[in-house]
Amino acid sequence: MMFTHIKQGGFSLIELAIVLVIVALLSGGLMMTLSAQQDGMATSETQRRMQEAQEALLGYVAANGRLPCPASPGTTGNESPLGGGLCTHPRTGFLPAITLGLTPTDPNGYLLDGWNNPIRYAVSTYSHATFCPNGCFTTSNGMRNVWNGSVGALLLAPDLQVCNSGVNIQNPGALTASCAPSTELATNAVIVIFSRGQNGATAPVSTDEQANGDDDRLFVSHPPTAAGPNTFDDLVTWISPNILYNRLIAAGRLP
Repeated sequence: MMFTHIKQGGFSLIELAIVLVIVALLSGGLMMTLSAQQDGMATSETQRRMQEAQEALLGYVAANGRLPCPASPGTTGNESPLGGGLCTHPRTGFLPAITLGLTPTDPNGYLLDGWNNPIRYAVSTYSHATFCPNGCFTTSNGMRNVWNGSVGALLLAPDLQVCNSGVNIQNPGALTASCAPSTELATNAVIVIFSRGQNGATAPVSTDEQANGDDDRLFVSHPPTAAGPNTFDDLVTWISPNILYNRLIAAGRLP
């Protein structure tokens, strides 16, 4: 009696292992590409919202003769205090989206970035004892009062600083904080708007990101760095006094 051997097709264990490794590599690469695309879209959307916020702030100052105060942490998206003046959290607050009429917001009314974290906002606290003792830039007609004073606009001195590095900051955490030599990007910004980036929901650990979270007049801005001990992905923008004054002059608020 003759037996016929039928060879059955299929993969060996080695072949299956090779296939699984290839699939895993392809899946990992696809996931990394998708993650990078999502992060890129979130970055672009954040930049768009921050630019929109700048325009809203300039529109607000043209209509009201002052900048709004930041919204306080843990409250609502209204400026604090209502009506401006001496701001409650001038350097550690959030963009007052309810006051400015901006969206999208979280349940508290804070404007969100592309990662659904609140966008931060700081404003200069410069004051003049005679013309605007509670903040020249956040008091109604405070800038105009100084402008029309004895020596005009020379008295106005916004003092927010932006550096390209948080290393060797002078007097960090103090009201007199200043950039290390040759790292200055701006030394007289009126406002600073910034997002904490993709890692904004966690406490900052790097030197540069910590500089954007303490209660002083100094902020750091530079391209993102993903490796090393000084990881940085904050997005920072600011408004110079000349842009602000130009908008006020065009609106008839100055001189």
